[in-house]
Amino acid sequence: MEQPSMKPKIEDFRYQTEHDTSIPLFCKDKSTLTKNFDFKNMQAELVETPTEALAIKVHCKSKDNFYTSMYLRPETGVVWDWSELSSFCFAFDVQNLNKRSTQVFINLFDHNGQMHSRCINVQGNSLKTYMVELKGELLKGRTNYYTGLRSNPAPWNSPHIYATWMWGSMNIDVSSIDHIELSVHGTLIDHNLIFSDFRLMQSPDINPNYFTHVIDKFGQNEHVEYQEKVHSTEELQDFMEQELESLKQGAMSDRSKFSGYKDGKQYQATGYFRTQKIDGKWSLIDPEGYPYFATGIDVIRLANAYTITGNDYDNSLVPQRDPADLTPEDSIEKLTVSDEAKQTAFVASKVRRDCFQWLPSYDEPLGEHYAYMRELFDGAVDRGETFSFYAANLERKYGKKNYLEKWREVTVDRMLNWGFTSLGNWNAPEFYSNDRIPFFANGWIIGNFKTVSSGDDFWSPLPDPFDPVFAERAEVTVQQVKNEMKGSPWCVGIFIDNEKSWGRMGTIEGQHGIAIHTLSRSDSESPTKAVFTQTLKDKYVDITALNARWGTDIASWDAVSDGLSGLEHNEAQLSDYGLLLETYASEYFRIVNCALKKHLPNHLYLGVRFADWGMTPDVVRAAAKHCDVISYNYYKEGLHPKAWEFLADVDMPSIIGEFHIGAKDTGVYHPGLVCAHDQTERGEMYESYMQSVIDNPYFVGAHWFQYIDSPITGRSYDGENYNVGFVSVADVPYQPMVEAAKRLHSNMYKRRINKK
Repeated sequence: MEQPSMKPKIEDFRYQTEHDTSIPLFCKDKSTLTKNFDFKNMQAELVETPTEALAIKVHCKSKDNFYTSMYLRPETGVVWDWSELSSFCFAFDVQNLNKRSTQVFINLFDHNGQMHSRCINVQGNSLKTYMVELKGELLKGRTNYYTGLRSNPAPWNSPHIYATWMWGSMNIDVSSIDHIELSVHGTLIDHNLIFSDFRLMQSPDINPNYFTHVIDKFGQNEHVEYQEKVHSTEELQDFMEQELESLKQGAMSDRSKFSGYKDGKQYQATGYFRTQKIDGKWSLIDPEGYPYFATGIDVIRLANAYTITGNDYDNSLVPQRDPADLTPEDSIEKLTVSDEAKQTAFVASKVRRDCFQWLPSYDEPLGEHYAYMRELFDGAVDRGETFSFYAANLERKYGKKNYLEKWREVTVDRMLNWGFTSLGNWNAPEFYSNDRIPFFANGWIIGNFKTVSSGDDFWSPLPDPFDPVFAERAEVTVQQVKNEMKGSPWCVGIFIDNEKSWGRMGTIEGQHGIAIHTLSRSDSESPTKAVFTQTLKDKYVDITALNARWGTDIASWDAVSDGLSGLEHNEAQLSDYGLLLETYASEYFRIVNCALKKHLPNHLYLGVRFADWGMTPDVVRAAAKHCDVISYNYYKEGLHPKAWEFLADVDMPSIIGEFHIGAKDTGVYHPGLVCAHDQTERGEMYESYMQSVIDNPYFVGAHWFQYIDSPITGRSYDGENYNVGFVSVADVPYQPMVEAAKRLHSNMYKRRINKK
């Protein structure tokens, strides 16, 4: 076979099959494995195929290693230049030799360091072709430029599988591709796969109607059938009657009043939730003194059940945000607008508008489920009208009168019957008055305080806790939480804020970004920078001592005050970066904790819900000084032992604030951050994840994200369109998930207590 060109042209495409016109990336040669591939924690060997395509069998040692990967590169000194090709995809075949499906992450890097990241779920015992679109008309602009979805459906008709968009840059430099990484990570089992026929495939012709009228009147995918799908209001009500009958079984018999373990030993009762280490394991203790393990579901509210319709109004007629607001735009339950504003409606996105088969008129009964989003994180529009199919379906189920009250009642019935011991984060405050199941409260500190940057601020810049305005806003936030929960003993604890970009491990700039970026600022513009300067003064006293330690030639402390840049990031500097970061984070957690203990002294401070991409050892140490429980959002297949070894040093009670597993078998276009093949496998993977938490002596609970599937057309704020609910958009529970929850919870406390 002739060596493939590093700079192929359109005429190099060759017809292979009806659905495959492509250019091979590698020749079938034994030397290719050493020249073009590297492997990390994988065993690899060439295998024979009946074609001229290269095939590599890999054994991913992922049970013992958190990260396993394969790297594809051009030969040394050569770049892949694919710029002369028209619309095309990077494509390859994968055969899964295991029964369980495998999630494979696909990262392509250009020489500028930009990354294009997607993922696929390779069904167990299957052989299929997967496509990663790299150049095409619909990739122009922002990530969600046309549809407003986190990940789009394939824009063409093809039997091959379109890879799910994850993150990074949609449009990397295809004239200078450095390498491709295929990885399997965050899983608890080994995986065995055969990758073959790596190629550049000409994209099929775009179907102009690929996103037209795909959503039916219940908010479901018109073209996909599944067990929980609703076809009529009568069928929806039949589902309801069957479920209500099953819920009469009630809660699990081993539970105390507060869902603790009443069949276990009873400890000191304080009337509120607290923490205690029992036989070497951290535990929560319920108000009556029983051991308590917190399992629950997040986002039990309607705020995230709205989707952008494609319409907008005269913005001058829409209520604007107040600087004193305490609730972020995406957490507002429902923003209504006047009839006057609705009369100005116009189509802002035809693509969005045309994807729905039906939307109600403003004056018909279900028209009350329109709302408005004034600002978007990302999407096809900057703002616009929204509609909740989920809320409309609740009204169809329960009738117009008191449908929300009935929904709240049934939701608590479900949680108790399914074995959950709490309502997780971001449940609607209307649940705070319930006296049947514990809940978690939350607040956001937002306001006009100064900020700092990590250099990679995913959701937003971080607050400057040394700005007095931050402490003022923390007080106001905690007071609001206090007013909502009214000191209820049913409240386990309070989360404040979420997934801040404290630092990303893996690179110096990522881990120490807050220190590096803040040091470059002047003391006069940044209160945190002024504290950093004083911290260095306190440590070194004389500027010559700092220079001797850092290997620098800084003229004076005034020069430090003015701002430092271009530092080498040597070991001495890195050590001090850690000191500065811990100083910064400690002040943030101290202020929040002081506000909480002042207003809610009987309730636990549960931290800020660290994202696995946004935490460093220095910040975790800072949290441990002030939090009662440290919270982590962790989207993997389970708690891999390697990733959590640090817990032994921290030795604090910990809780998982978010995790999920999704699939595409119900017609969604993005399964979620962790993928299963179907609903049955979702349930199995849910159990596996939870067992890894129950078996860890430092964890006192875990919350699934989230209660309701994202709208197929994406939640309003950022287009997130995941199949991660325990219930569908029609409020029909996914039975495999319910059965898995019941299996897990029926044995949870015994497993936790008896595990050695």
